[in-house]
Amino acid sequence: MRLSPDEMIFWQHGFFKLNATIVFTWGIMLVLVIGSMLITRKLSMDFKRSRWQNLLEMVVIGIMKQIEEVGLKEPAKYIAFLGSLFLFVAMASLCTIIPGYEPPTGSLSTTAALALCVLIAVPLFGIEDRGLGGYLKTYTEPTIIMLPFNIISEVSRTLALAVRLFGNMMSGAMIIGILLSITPFLFPIVMTLLGLLTGMVQAYIFSILAAVYIAAAISSKKPKSTPVRADQNLKHKT
Repeated sequence: MRLSPDEMIFWQHGFFKLNATIVFTWGIMLVLVIGSMLITRKLSMDFKRSRWQNLLEMVVIGIMKQIEEVGLKEPAKYIAFLGSLFLFVAMASLCTIIPGYEPPTGSLSTTAALALCVLIAVPLFGIEDRGLGGYLKTYTEPTIIMLPFNIISEVSRTLALAVRLFGNMMSGAMIIGILLSITPFLFPIVMTLLGLLTGMVQAYIFSILAAVYIAAAISSKKPKSTPVRADQNLKHKT
């Protein structure tokens, strides 16, 4: 039993190896790109729309509402990044029903790459929203003493994202493999269905955590309340 799709080698030349992680990762990305092109090629701006477009709009509106509830006031700006993260992790889990397929998220290299995407996206969105000086200032809040601790926090939460996703996805694949080797077909089928559910949950958690980190990076100071004059108060009361 393989502990990681990295161990499945399709082609090798010297130090260069084409393993299952690379093949399945690019395969999922190709499916997502082609699928998005097919789904969005005949979108209509009229009142008469197809059922598929109505379903697509409901899904997009639901995702944007979820992003807004996290604390991001302009969800349209972040839906491309967060939605792509969710769709990739979810698709990697859904494809486990295909014989011979192993989810690339079961490899630490894939989960580390996803976590690095979040690590890069957080400061980019933060700088775009608050400016370079305003974002760098957050590392020294409330005092300059917190600078090393805030930097360690950035690195540690990225590591936690990668390890959490890797551990959850790999553990599910290992349990299915063990049950398949010692039991008939009943338990592996049940565990496969449970693995699909777990994968969807992990995709949701990973995307929500990324949204929370971005929201923390772009959170600005509360606006100062303007004093109300006494005569204005009296005017409103009358």
